[in-house]
Amino acid sequence: MTMLFLAPELKGDSWIKHIRSQDAGIDLRVWPEVGRAEDVVFALCWQHPPGELKKYPNLKCIGSLGFGVDHILRDPDLPPGVPVTRLVDPGMIAAMSEYVLAAVLSHTRQFDLYRQDQAQKKWTARIPKRPQDVRVGVMGLGHLGADAALKLRAAGFAVAGWSRTAKQVEGARSFAGDSDLDLFLAQADILVCLLPLTPATRGILNRRTLAALPKGAYLVNAARGEHLVEEDLLAALDSGHLSGACLDVFRTEPLPEAHPFWSHPGIVLTPHSASHTYPAAVAPQIVENYRRVRSGQAPLNRIDMDKGY
Repeated sequence: MTMLFLAPELKGDSWIKHIRSQDAGIDLRVWPEVGRAEDVVFALCWQHPPGELKKYPNLKCIGSLGFGVDHILRDPDLPPGVPVTRLVDPGMIAAMSEYVLAAVLSHTRQFDLYRQDQAQKKWTARIPKRPQDVRVGVMGLGHLGADAALKLRAAGFAVAGWSRTAKQVEGARSFAGDSDLDLFLAQADILVCLLPLTPATRGILNRRTLAALPKGAYLVNAARGEHLVEEDLLAALDSGHLSGACLDVFRTEPLPEAHPFWSHPGIVLTPHSASHTYPAAVAPQIVENYRRVRSGQAPLNRIDMDKGY
């Protein structure tokens, strides 16, 4: 029974090394050197070619090599009934929370303005905003969003969370569903998007929702580029309704050289680096799922195909 590493955009050497360190006997192959297609029972994927997975008649599990699974679900030819899993790693969760907290603190401590002052050799002391006076709204209260909300709350910020279905995070006000969305947005001085990408959330950061934020609000998007309607963000910044944005993800990556985000004074960019998957950390759960599939057990961290996460 073969495990297939199907990730054309990733360098597989480190992944292969750490997976084999867990079980040297695994029949592990790297696409496109597949061998017999009928031997493949477990496929590890990242940005796989659409239609490729339907070639394996005995496939029993499709595993994402990251937290998100949207890159898998966009394949129109996924084999029906095959479970899809994602990686859940405390290190990835902690790294995302660090990124969010850094972005929020950079804004509230006005580092963006200090950088502009430095370029002009201006010595201007500014009074920082107190965390308890800043309302941070976290969109998405899954593993990533819930941890970020807790870390923000621990730093003293007033935190609220919004999710598609009701969830509770200690110390955070909870909003849920379409009926609560505008109420949630209206009290978010800083909006953090950590939603999974689904048909329901694609383009959710748009002209209408950005307009529902308080004047002067700040946006942090570390989820997926497709959540944001980029033209609407530019309009909200240029009108003065939003004070700025910190973006880690984009509709096209790498960001094209001519893209207006590069030079916009209100935007801080990072190159999809908020959180990384470390092969050494996640290899044990990959091998555990492979063993489960071989023995007929249900895999860990299986997503709900109807919800898309």
